[in-house]
Amino acid sequence: MRPPRAVAGLTALLAAVPSVHASYSKNPFITEVNANTYHRQISKSNHTSVILLYAPWCIHCKNLKPALEKAADNLDGAVKIATVNCDDDMNKQLCASMGVQGFPTIKIVRPGKKPGSKPITEDYQGARTSAAIVQAARSKINNHVTKVTDKDLDVFLERDGPKAILFTEKETTSALLRSLAIDFLGVISVAQVRNKEEKTVEKFGIDKFPAFILIPARDKEPFVYDGDLKKKDMIAFLRQAGEPNPDPAPAKPKAKGDKKPPKSSKKAQGQETKAASSAKSEADEAATTPEASTETSTNEPAASTQDVTPITTIAAKDTFVEKCLGPKSRICVLAFIPAHDSENGARVTDSLAQLNTKYVRGNRQVFTFLVVPSDVEGLDGVRRALGLEKDVELIAFSARRSWWRQYEGDFDAKSVNAWLDDIRMGEGAKKKLPEEVIAVAEVVEKGSDQKADAGEDQRPAEKEVKHEEL
Repeated sequence: MRPPRAVAGLTALLAAVPSVHASYSKNPFITEVNANTYHRQISKSNHTSVILLYAPWCIHCKNLKPALEKAADNLDGAVKIATVNCDDDMNKQLCASMGVQGFPTIKIVRPGKKPGSKPITEDYQGARTSAAIVQAARSKINNHVTKVTDKDLDVFLERDGPKAILFTEKETTSALLRSLAIDFLGVISVAQVRNKEEKTVEKFGIDKFPAFILIPARDKEPFVYDGDLKKKDMIAFLRQAGEPNPDPAPAKPKAKGDKKPPKSSKKAQGQETKAASSAKSEADEAATTPEASTETSTNEPAASTQDVTPITTIAAKDTFVEKCLGPKSRICVLAFIPAHDSENGARVTDSLAQLNTKYVRGNRQVFTFLVVPSDVEGLDGVRRALGLEKDVELIAFSARRSWWRQYEGDFDAKSVNAWLDDIRMGEGAKKKLPEEVIAVAEVVEKGSDQKADAGEDQRPAEKEVKHEEL
């Protein structure tokens, strides 16, 4: 038997070790789900969900946490907020199936239009702010609220079962009311009445807005809600007339005639699924990020030489003009290196090849990666125009949007990847691209497409979204 003192010491030591599978957030409105619980809690949910697919070592994921927590508080349970740790082995196949190519990835999942249909999953491409996340999430909530006027009030009141009516000065239907209608769909009919519907307002004696009432049954006096406009409190109020729908719906019992597959067949299927899952996880891990899956990773290449998709080394000015200055050119990432062998030159080239591999495998047309040796004729003016003085320089620029950024730091894949993620998400300051760079092309089509590059983040103008009012 282990001595008591040793047991106590071991217990204290284990308590001090952080949990490997710790949740992303302790916010009560944010739920950590995994491959085992995702289907039931998200896919089969009655409600819209915002899903953050993250990795614990991802700096951008950590930086997103305050905004996501603030969004969860503002949504007040009207939309589910869930997180999935894609670095956990059990979740890698799930993350791969959802098309995760980098971190953080945010998806919005909402129920299908018809009962029992597959949920609709969409990419969230807005800004990483609480206001933008809240606005996008609210817009994806299904609407089962009836807008009632003086003319059709009697028709609404003739419906079977209890009824709840929100009297409001607003024309739009709030996310909170739509969420309540989902919770009580088929149990309580939920309606909205504008303050301009004078007969209806007078009939129920409404003298201030917003006002929320519950009509438990025909010929029964309505109950007037006098609590805070919080979902939890309003559900408790509506429970006087009926219980909300379970979310997600309980699993249906199997029919008596259902037969289980033979044990041998089930075992074979399990082995096949396990093998496929392992292969998929390995491919996803290699494609998702060029660096190791911890913050303490080394700077060793993430893939062997045979696995890497090489990048183009420019041998003539025409290649630069074609790939970077054309009317449909993507964001160009250029590595200026010496014509002779160089340690940093080789390092930046290897890093860009690894990143190019990630984007090629992910089928994402975001950047054009090019290496520019110093002896390429006609491109020395580009370096001078940008003020690049070091033997090895790394820049990104968009000729169509007339901006450029210079990389500062080590040329390891992890650091360069973080820099590119900032560019892809529209973060960080940009400089105006000098005219001398554009002038390298003998003919530049004027008035070319002014739309944003396919790889540039299109962020809506940020607008502060506070806790929604009914």
